[in-house]
Amino acid sequence: MRRHTILEALRASKGEYISGERLSQTLGITRAAVWKGVDALRREGYEIESKTRLGYRLLSAPDTLDPETLAAQLNTAVVGCRILSFDILDSTNTYAKQAALEGGENGLVILAGQQTGGRGRSGRSFQSPPGKGLYLTVLLKPAAAPAAVLPVTALAAVATCRSIERVCGLRPGIKWTNDLVLGSRKLTGILTEMGVEGETGALQYVVVGIGTNLNQTQADFSGAVADVATSLRIVLGHTVSRAELAVALIEELDRLYAALLAQDFAPWREEYRRNCVTLGHPVRILGSGLERTAYAEDIDDTFGLIVRYENGRRETIRSGEVSVRGLYGYV
Repeated sequence: MRRHTILEALRASKGEYISGERLSQTLGITRAAVWKGVDALRREGYEIESKTRLGYRLLSAPDTLDPETLAAQLNTAVVGCRILSFDILDSTNTYAKQAALEGGENGLVILAGQQTGGRGRSGRSFQSPPGKGLYLTVLLKPAAAPAAVLPVTALAAVATCRSIERVCGLRPGIKWTNDLVLGSRKLTGILTEMGVEGETGALQYVVVGIGTNLNQTQADFSGAVADVATSLRIVLGHTVSRAELAVALIEELDRLYAALLAQDFAPWREEYRRNCVTLGHPVRILGSGLERTAYAEDIDDTFGLIVRYENGRRETIRSGEVSVRGLYGYV
């Protein structure tokens, strides 16, 4: 714990030197304890410069997903109340669902450096190579009917867009309903799952899993994924901090949870509409045993996709796969 309080003091100094004496007085520890704490941080990969009569300053930090370090930077009410981080998991969603059944806290965040069984919609796999992406799931337990939380996937898309814009300065597009795209290639996948009590139909939990490609090169993508995926590094030309994006995303998910409880989706809906790359394009709708082609016109109040067929008939799509002409090989 001591090293984390020293780290936060160094972060707060924003690159300026802070003396060992001041650290000692502020934190209520000895100068020797300050030195030991700084030495421990250096061994963890933090680059800390020290100069006589000036003190210490933080130059760089390792890109680790340490729960205590992340928690110390958060400004949230619920999400991130507890953070668990693993080097390798089968799936963050699978872990979160099991945690929910075992009494896991509302707002619990699960992080993994690598997933061996990452999943997308319809049972598809999500490639999750070690240290290259941000693989995060949040467990939510709102006191609400299942129908009240159906917009959560769309809200998560907006929250993720906001977090990427905060950290990277660029805004992804949203492919209805759960993919983020950059340059017509997939950047982020979102998988929402819920548990419902069998006899009463009461909502037990919602887990929202978000996987974003951060630092992959094109060589990191294999198989069919190589033709449709991109990463922030490919687009920006430099690496992106997993820890920095994790903090931003957790904070935006906390805002999502507040909106979910209040059922106040208007500003989220407008952001979704502005960023939805599906609108204004021909789409191919899969599901219900019948494939059909239509034109995507709008997003309704509950984030359904309003489409128009050639005969002029309109329909609102609530579920199923929608392929957009010009994206992911549909031309």
